Amino acid sequence: MNQEDDAPENAYTADPGSADDAEATRRDAGEAESSRASRGWWDRNADEYQSEHGAFLGDDRFVWGPEGLDEADAALLGPAASLKDKDVLEIGAGAAQCSRWLAAQGARPVALDLSHRQLQHALRIGDDIPLVEADAGNLPFRDGSFDLACSAYGAVPFVADPVNVMREVHRVLRPGGRWVFSVTHPVRWAFPDEPGPEGLTVSASYFDRTPYVEQDERGRAVYVEHHRTVGDRVRDVVAGGFRLLDLVEPEWPEWNGQEWGGWSPLRGNLIPGTAIFVCERA
Repeated sequence: MNQEDDAPENAYTADPGSADDAEATRRDAGEAESSRASRGWWDRNADEYQSEHGAFLGDDRFVWGPEGLDEADAALLGPAASLKDKDVLEIGAGAAQCSRWLAAQGARPVALDLSHRQLQHALRIGDDIPLVEADAGNLPFRDGSFDLACSAYGAVPFVADPVNVMREVHRVLRPGGRWVFSVTHPVRWAFPDEPGPEGLTVSASYFDRTPYVEQDERGRAVYVEHHRTVGDRVRDVVAGGFRLLDLVEPEWPEWNGQEWGGWSPLRGNLIPGTAIFVCERA
């Protein structure tokens, strides 16, 4: 990885860092800079990401995080049978694997992503899912367009203003619509992003909300991730107009022997790695 040894846990990505000379630091990063960095990072790294993790993600599987929690088992959006004929927005869809699973249940998904290259991979896998290239903070849909919205490690960890994203999702959902999203568990930010024993020692303050930034030699951000505590995330959900129905912390399953960045069986059996927020439009 191109990050410092004491850098905080990073989101559900391939190894963060876009160039060998990227400098890891903690500093402020606003909405425009964060969005620009995310678009560039994913466009540059989509090929490697899909090559390295495509087999685990599958072409039409809905996985909530590196632990491998499957929506087919978790039913966080509701029973599979209830998804039929539902309009669903997937935010930060990548190659639209989750949307394909939703379509197989009879839903009508739309896959949205900031990265053009990620959506090209969605087209490579199949052209059966409507794709939209757009920013999660400015959703290009009419009010009340969807019954459900979901995001598996997409958009939310990378935006400077998560409340704006919550409000946008609230706007495009119909009354009573469910919004489910997963992020790196906030407690991981206190630990180094390492899968081995060195990743089990607290090295930073959990309460330090300073963004993690990788920047080039000119100081321009090439990767940005924003830390929120558990309480912050709950308050963001409520400020966005949602009720929090559940907070799911997947345990590491015995069958999963993979390492993915800082995720591993060693750490997964001791500390949570993923937090899934199940919300309902108020």
